[in-house]
Amino acid sequence: EFQGGTFSISNLGMFGIKDFAAVINPPQGAILAVGAGEQRPVVKDGALAIATVMSCTLSVDHRVVDGAVGAEFLAAFKKLIEDPMTMLL
Repeated sequence: EFQGGTFSISNLGMFGIKDFAAVINPPQGAILAVGAGEQRPVVKDGALAIATVMSCTLSVDHRVVDGAVGAEFLAAFKKLIEDPMTMLL
């Protein structure tokens, strides 16, 4: 087991769990829960399409991370995960 971390990622997607809320591991400040990807209908450029969608839930200790900062993190994460090429540019 690793020690001294401040952030964890919990992935239950491989078990078919679509979404869940993870409990923070003290003394860490946050944990990201990652669910399974699934095919869903989405609107893309005004047309109906099928996309692989996954759920991510961020739990934060508000003594360490302000909720607004956590929301900004999730927005940035969403942007990067939807267009991973931007991480290389």
